[in-house]
Amino acid sequence: MDKAETRPASGLVDSFGRRITYARMSVTDRCDLRCRYCMAERMQFLPRREILTLEELALLGDILIARGVRKIRLTGGEPLVRKGMMELVRMLGRRLGNGLDELALTTNATRLERFASELRDAGVERVNVSLDSRRPERFAHITRGGDLGQVLRGIDAALKVGLQVKINMVALATINEDEIEDMMRWCAAMAIDLTLIETMPLGEVEEDRTDHYLPLDVVRRRIEECFTLVPSSRRSGGPARYFDVTELRSRLGLITPLTNNFCDGCNRIRVAATGSVYGCLGHDQKVELRDALRSSGGAGAVDELLDRLLAGKPRRHDFRIGGAPAVARHMSVTGG
Repeated sequence: MDKAETRPASGLVDSFGRRITYARMSVTDRCDLRCRYCMAERMQFLPRREILTLEELALLGDILIARGVRKIRLTGGEPLVRKGMMELVRMLGRRLGNGLDELALTTNATRLERFASELRDAGVERVNVSLDSRRPERFAHITRGGDLGQVLRGIDAALKVGLQVKINMVALATINEDEIEDMMRWCAAMAIDLTLIETMPLGEVEEDRTDHYLPLDVVRRRIEECFTLVPSSRRSGGPARYFDVTELRSRLGLITPLTNNFCDGCNRIRVAATGSVYGCLGHDQKVELRDALRSSGGAGAVDELLDRLLAGKPRRHDFRIGGAPAVARHMSVTGG
């Protein structure tokens, strides 16, 4: 299939009436870090032949846009480790203003210094950076050897070329909970938004996530001992609830998959780098698009599979801390 067929297409609406306008597309399951809550130290990555080509990913993007997706976020693993990644960004960037409203990226920023300018030139305006500590030794511990300086240089490069940066910080009991206020102040000084995230039970890792699970309702109470949080009307198309931090003149987001389920307003599907498309991060319900993309069935075959996915999209996830992970796949497979 060389290109998406031009034809009228119905929107993506699930059985609960939720309209899907946001697709998270993983371009690789590989990453150059090994964050303890996300990956095992020794990962078994997918064979390259099972990964969609850049052209197939761009084609799938076209099909999703034709079905009403208005925002695409490129993820991984770490998307910028994918060879030729910028060509995909440029291909999708050409759809901005022609069906696509926003093209964004989630990254660990290890390679952002190199690619920030190209991303901006290709139409990316916002990047989310995963950063759980600004203390070099602690950062190296969490990521199993990552270089904090490399990440901070990437953030500086992004800001310098005019990219909007948001920091995503997973709140981890006994690891970085004492750093949350400092991260808030740093982000405010840099004019960067901060979002705190509860750890999610995805995939087997060597450590017990229960030991480091930190409910964000607890964190919010601690924050409110120092700052005034005013609920914000801001919406980003994702699951975060936002608050204006009065004293810092900044914004704080909270993503609470365990303490405050956010699924009723779900507008997302998640595309794995293999062409598997998941209706929910916390379930294995999926359809496989790779063979359809590589067949002569055209966009119609892909559309039929997408309709099947939406018909079975779960109402909500069932995350629980303790016991077996909600699903066997790691976060890096579907990019969060």
